[in-house]
Amino acid sequence: MIRALMTAASGMKAQQMQVDTIANNIANANTSSFKKSELSFRSMLYQTYREPGAVTAGEQRTPTGLQVGTGTEVSGSSKIFQQGELEPTGGQFSLAIQGEGFFRIQMPNGEYRYTRDGDFHRDANGSLTTAEGYLLDGAPQIGQDVISVTIGEDGTFSTLASEGGTPTTAGQLQVWRFPNPAGLKAQGGNYYTETGSSGPAASSVAGQTGTGVLKQGYRERSNVQVVDELVSLILAQRNYEVNSRAIRASDEMLQQVNQMVR
Repeated sequence: MIRALMTAASGMKAQQMQVDTIANNIANANTSSFKKSELSFRSMLYQTYREPGAVTAGEQRTPTGLQVGTGTEVSGSSKIFQQGELEPTGGQFSLAIQGEGFFRIQMPNGEYRYTRDGDFHRDANGSLTTAEGYLLDGAPQIGQDVISVTIGEDGTFSTLASEGGTPTTAGQLQVWRFPNPAGLKAQGGNYYTETGSSGPAASSVAGQTGTGVLKQGYRERSNVQVVDELVSLILAQRNYEVNSRAIRASDEMLQQVNQMVR
């Protein structure tokens, strides 16, 4: 009965973390390019009373054995990099990746981080930056005399300096991808960092070697489906209640044993 209390408590802890994860997904339902998280669970250690296949008599062996589990625990969480819906913004420096890939952002300390959020702006120096002012790595400088910028699906920047003029190619933006995107470490602010699990980042021309194409004037929405999250929330809540009832049943059994002793 004491073990039943601890086993059920482990289930309640796991479901509480599940609710925390779902709550974070729902809170970011309108966050640009947000990728939802999912938890995975595993059973904890088993106490073995009789080994499966143990010899009973002669050449006879037990067909099943006897093992009792001690509960569950969260084994890990992973980001689901499923494509989010693309919505038009009208901004000429708004970029969305349709398919796999990331933008690489240079932080003030020189480190690189990766994001799917393509809401960029041109600063006073002609560089493309995030809303926080961090530089978009690999983006060409845009001159002060440029009045229009066209960004192709392959990342090619074409600038126009005057009405009726001839477009000029200013450069090409590379897209980055990872062997295992689920292994990236989320840093907040829609940024990710490379880890040993994600593998090294590799740059490529947009639309080649498995990377997606760029869509100018669009923004990727969150891939959170609120209806699915609400269903998962109800299931987690019910599982939490069932585990709490198991604790209540174990407590009532202990009370009956105490009454017998008295």
